[in-house]
Amino acid sequence: MRVLITGGGTAGHINPALAIAQKVRLQNLSNEILYVGTKNGLESDLVPKEGFNFKHVTAKYLVRKISIQNIKTMIASAKGVIEASKIIKDFKPDIVVGTGGYVCGPVVLAAHLNKIPTMIHEQNVFPGITNKLLSKVVDVIGISFSEAEKYFPEQVRNKLVLVGNPVKKDILTADRKKSRDKFNISSDDIYIYSFGGSGGQISLNEAMIDVIKKYNGKNGIKILHVTGKRLYDDFMEKLNHNVKIEKNIEVENYMYDAATALSASDIVIGSAGAITIAEITVIGVPSILIPKTYTAENHQEYNARVLEKEGAAKVILEKDLNGTELIKAIEEIIDNKNMLKAMSLNSRRMGNTDVENKIYEAMVNLINLKSKSNK
Repeated sequence: MRVLITGGGTAGHINPALAIAQKVRLQNLSNEILYVGTKNGLESDLVPKEGFNFKHVTAKYLVRKISIQNIKTMIASAKGVIEASKIIKDFKPDIVVGTGGYVCGPVVLAAHLNKIPTMIHEQNVFPGITNKLLSKVVDVIGISFSEAEKYFPEQVRNKLVLVGNPVKKDILTADRKKSRDKFNISSDDIYIYSFGGSGGQISLNEAMIDVIKKYNGKNGIKILHVTGKRLYDDFMEKLNHNVKIEKNIEVENYMYDAATALSASDIVIGSAGAITIAEITVIGVPSILIPKTYTAENHQEYNARVLEKEGAAKVILEKDLNGTELIKAIEEIIDNKNMLKAMSLNSRRMGNTDVENKIYEAMVNLINLKSKSNK
């Protein structure tokens, strides 16, 4: 099977694509995979590191209002469709799978125009603009939350398949004891892992300065905070002005070994990206979620409320976020062992470890169906 995978812009689109690619590779060593993204996107760095062939096409972001930018985007997209068509004709995929991000637009559309079976995967409860547009031309739409169905146009709902959110293999295979040993965490320690998505989150960083001041040097609590690369220097300048960091506090600009940090954690604090939610639930970690307000259609709040409803997370909106509120939420959890245990069980109950198999099955079924219809 020859599979072309596309998705980019943020780790929230790239990691599911990589998880699918890993599944395709492991399922059958004869399967061939090509990843198509943008030249300067995060995917151009992450994908080759995972050992997958990578090609790039032209693509630009579509804004949600009439503007000059959208005219430039349409021109870039037309160029991207031409470039993607050439890649498709050279690679000859049996299927093209898109996981979101604006690069998916020209690549999946090119596949449709070249009569290649197409599938997209939507990670969020509220679909992104690219996937909403592509839903009208693709053959199958994989969704991660049952609540997402009502946000797709009625005429495409017959294409929906509930599969869940795929996570990378290292998340699924992470061992909690080994992870805690790596970070030198005792069985009685509370380990808090906070991060604001792949790009960081300013509001969370500001609140975490107060959290770090509160727990700095405190026995029994360890904190790992990830600022995001672009926000690291500013964060450290503010932090060092307020406090001298003790050994129980660690600050990083990016966490490449997220699987180890997640599996070691007792509480995760972060934004409510769909892949973050998939990762913390598959491991079964309680969370304090701070949905980013500037995300498309406020989709992160939709994601977070699903976990809150199931008793797996506490939700603090960015407009209400400050150090005092975040410390209050942390202490409500760590001061009540029953709550910590219940949130952990509820989180794990929501986790889905069979996602990649469901997606792979949907891909194979689509290829077989298209093959029969073409005979």
